Amino acid sequence: MKYHIYIFRHGQTYFNRSHRFTGWMESNLTPLGVRQAKLIAKKLKNKKIDIAFQTPQLRSKKTLKEVLKYHPECKKIITDGRMIERNYGKLNGLYHEEIIRKYGKEQFNKWHRGFNDRPPNGESFADVEKRVGKFIRFLKSYIKENRVNIAISASGNSIRLFRKIMEKRSKEKAVKWIIPYTEIFHYKISV
Repeated sequence: MKYHIYIFRHGQTYFNRSHRFTGWMESNLTPLGVRQAKLIAKKLKNKKIDIAFQTPQLRSKKTLKEVLKYHPECKKIITDGRMIERNYGKLNGLYHEEIIRKYGKEQFNKWHRGFNDRPPNGESFADVEKRVGKFIRFLKSYIKENRVNIAISASGNSIRLFRKIMEKRSKEKAVKWIIPYTEIFHYKISV
């Protein structure tokens, strides 16, 4: 028997729109972000979702809320911090352009897309991969034990590492991926 994981990014936030490092800060969905969440919901309308996961962040919760409007069969929502956005530390809330002006484009690129480079007091992609890996191990076990289809509302960087692990891709490839707001990544787990 196969069970399904549907993972998607939250809709656009005000920080996303203005090119700010959101990280662990809160930023609400823009009107476009709400429309993107509704589009994800429509794409998943005819899929069976038994259990849903969200991060503690408002953007994840609001996006999932739109999706679950079509899923009365979903009996449980679990909030899990392992799929939260990457923590950019002291860069959280700052504009990309501000960082480029202050530290240069090369340093910005290392902090923004370098796999092992940590922003000051923040996480690297390698750090995020560790917590996402723990979540995936838990998720596979949870699906096998409960025999359920799962929806996950997460953030772009956690999805990037989720894909890397599930698709067995290289870190070089993973850091280059753009995670669209309206794409659903679908994985099957055999039980």
